[in-house]
Amino acid sequence: MEKKKVLLAFSGGLDTTFCAVYLSREKKMEVHSAIVNTGGFREDELQVVAQHASKLGIVTHEVLDITADYYNRCIRYMIFGNILRNRSYPLSVSSERTFQAIALVNYAKKKGFKYIAHGSTAAGNDQVRFDLVIQVLAPEI
Repeated sequence: MEKKKVLLAFSGGLDTTFCAVYLSREKKMEVHSAIVNTGGFREDELQVVAQHASKLGIVTHEVLDITADYYNRCIRYMIFGNILRNRSYPLSVSSERTFQAIALVNYAKKKGFKYIAHGSTAAGNDQVRFDLVIQVLAPEI
């Protein structure tokens, strides 16, 4: 039986490292990963994440660079409007997760993935942000 292929949103941190190992060993899936860069990573940091993915046995790892798109369609409006939650917290984190999820869905559709996984928890609502976007844009995935 052919292994199911899964696209894992991969930051290289503890949660996504666990996901990679779990999906591969326990669920017997073929794990592919992508990190979505919205402008917060240096090239050397992206290389470290790619090396970590390789050491974990991830079949392919891609960097999806949406820096310009994220700035042009979102961040610049927050800067122009000086938008803060409770007058202190930038809303860029929540919007960033939405844009990352959109990039993952577009990549998954382009490459024919039937599954997308991520290591976000509901603690900061990132799980909700990822899951909602995926369910709305790609209910078949």
